[in-house]
Amino acid sequence: MDEQDWLILQVLYKHKNITRTAQELFISQPSITKRLRQIEKEFGVTIVQRGRRGVHFTPQGEFLAKSAEDILFNFRRIREKVKSMDSQVAGTLRIGVSNYFSKYKLPGILKQFKLKYAMVEFQVTTGWSRDIYNAVYNRDVHVGFVRGDYNWPDQSHLLFEEPLCIASVDEINLVNLPKLPRIDYQTEHIFKALLDNWWMENYSEPPLIGIKVDKVDTCREMIINGLGYAIVPRLIVAKDEEVNKVDITDKEGNRIIRQTWMYYYNETLEMNTVEAFVHFVKEIDLQG
Repeated sequence: MDEQDWLILQVLYKHKNITRTAQELFISQPSITKRLRQIEKEFGVTIVQRGRRGVHFTPQGEFLAKSAEDILFNFRRIREKVKSMDSQVAGTLRIGVSNYFSKYKLPGILKQFKLKYAMVEFQVTTGWSRDIYNAVYNRDVHVGFVRGDYNWPDQSHLLFEEPLCIASVDEINLVNLPKLPRIDYQTEHIFKALLDNWWMENYSEPPLIGIKVDKVDTCREMIINGLGYAIVPRLIVAKDEEVNKVDITDKEGNRIIRQTWMYYYNETLEMNTVEAFVHFVKEIDLQG
């Protein structure tokens, strides 16, 4: 079996459907069927059985499919190790980035890094911070940029902190906040819990949700157009001079902040590209 065979098993186990597997891997369905027969012949077992709703893995096929993740990881690690044995900083850097960071910080970082190391290419995965944490943990990416503290077990670096603020084009009166229309937006569980805890510590009645949106960027547009207030990271409205901003604080009067971290495994620093990138990011001032 070669690397492509293990990849076919991994993707087919995910979809349980040859058509979808062929589409994802850009391989014809007959080619996939042929490779499966060759794998079955090599091991002397039946791997999959076809049914009306797709394919079903036999116990032997399921074992092989679950082994594919480790085997593909080793293929990738060996390839990267061989490339990094050269002193050149070159190759593909796999980065996981939270949605927020990917818009406001990442483009500038990659632009500056590319100017210094022209032979490096980037493979960027974006998503919620929890998903990026899992991607780094499972070694699907070399470096992850995550908002919030997820108790990372290996190497981490605090990139910046930002206060959370109440933002509105109207004058902000904290006493009257429960009676004012609030713009709510979809966010991560940890961040939502942080806001909910702050609210319960300060008010005995729930907020008056006037509008619900899916993204914080949409929420910002609603704020600018005077449709209500929202509690957002200050960076979201930092350049909007017409928006009033009041940082929220805990009972001791300390500003409530949200941290952004860089996570990675120490062993990945053996690769020149990862080491150069981590060092580069540590030298940048991202607080502004």
